[in-house]
Amino acid sequence: MVKIKAKSNVNVKIDADVKENATMLLNRMGLDQTTAIDMFYRQIIAENRLPFQPIVLPTLDEQIVTLALKSNPRIIELETNNDGNVVLDKDLHPELYDWAANG
Repeated sequence: MVKIKAKSNVNVKIDADVKENATMLLNRMGLDQTTAIDMFYRQIIAENRLPFQPIVLPTLDEQIVTLALKSNPRIIELETNNDGNVVLDKDLHPELYDWAANG
């Protein structure tokens, strides 16, 4: 006697464009959504974890710091006058002069 396993539905809400793009890719692989989700669940069971490693995305501040460190900014020693105001040589540091003049 063949034992028939009970089936269960999974209802999820997902962005329409994500579903559309994934469906097109799955079709190119010869898979439908149901089979792909079944495979995903079975892999979770087989590995006793998600079959990929989720990561925490860096905050915008962390991204900015990372980019700043990668850009290897140069350190410039600036001169000041007797009043303590910074003196910028337009020819020596045009990018700083432009930034100071125009913001």
